[in-house]
Amino acid sequence: MTEIAFHVEPGAHAVLLLDQAGWHGSAELVVPPNITLMPLPPRCPELNPVENVWQFMRDNWLSNRIFKSYDDIVDHCCFAWNRLVDQPWRIMSIGMRQWAHGY
Repeated sequence: MTEIAFHVEPGAHAVLLLDQAGWHGSAELVVPPNITLMPLPPRCPELNPVENVWQFMRDNWLSNRIFKSYDDIVDHCCFAWNRLVDQPWRIMSIGMRQWAHGY
């Protein structure tokens, strides 16, 4: 979390959305002052922006194909992920929520 806090612009504040995964909660977790944690309701994947990232990858690079093997699946997933991370503006547009613009 320190790494994320370091990259938040001075004077800005980050909000991290957390699903209800057990590893997202810990009594020992230290949250920097420029970060707020916002837990998502349980069983609501449509509210989690990362779900839209996976859907985009499936729709654009992983669907409508037959994979030859497990390694072929992994190779295609790595290719899709690498294409996406080369486009940070696309990741932001996929995960952006209109309601978050006012905060």
